[in-house]
Amino acid sequence: MSEIIKTEAVVLNKIDYRDTSVIASLYTKDFGKISAILKGGRTTKSRTGKIVDPLNHLQIIIYKKETRDVQLLSDAEIITHFSKLKENLPALKYSYAIIELVHKLASDYEENKRTFYGIVRILSLFEKGEEKPEVLFGRFFLFLMKESGYEIQLGKCSVCGRTDLKNMILGFNWDSGMLCVNCKEEKKNYFNINPELFDYMSCLKNNKLVSEINDSMNDYANKFFESYLQFHVPGFKEIRSLKSF
Repeated sequence: MSEIIKTEAVVLNKIDYRDTSVIASLYTKDFGKISAILKGGRTTKSRTGKIVDPLNHLQIIIYKKETRDVQLLSDAEIITHFSKLKENLPALKYSYAIIELVHKLASDYEENKRTFYGIVRILSLFEKGEEKPEVLFGRFFLFLMKESGYEIQLGKCSVCGRTDLKNMILGFNWDSGMLCVNCKEEKKNYFNINPELFDYMSCLKNNKLVSEINDSMNDYANKFFESYLQFHVPGFKEIRSLKSF
């Protein structure tokens, strides 16, 4: 028997299903990531189908049944649709990268209210436009990795425990972690961490102001984050939204 549930959700993506329906991936406040079908969602008469769109923050009603993988979406109302964000191409690019990242990392039916409110907050910050979109994306990337159990430790060398790591050419080994300038020579495989990247990641992690970042440094940071997840998360692939705009 189905249970009628009312909750909030952010739409991560949606795909067409059969002739007139859509299946949406939703990150909900009360159940984490779920899939839900909206029957008739592609018909011209479907008001709900028009608002179940990626990035929208909704109040939804679903018929939830434990024995099925795809729930039935009955109704939805807009809470926020982030109109300014959608008119700003850089903000739109990184917002899509965020919901793609959530879709890749989040497990089905694993409630995490911190993640839900984190998604809503970061999209609201994109909407305000007070900080560069690429910096907001980096902050959320580290936040979501922590919430998903893949936190990157930057505070000390994982081998000798050294904590004064600024202004060094460091390394990061996927198994052991951060390596100081001396200890990295003992490892065969590591990702090079220059002082600029280390300072940038430290600012992101500690929520400090990032005064300046160029495109090459931003791309290098994202490559590091993606490579880290590709090592630790089976089947994780690059974030396509970062290449699509």
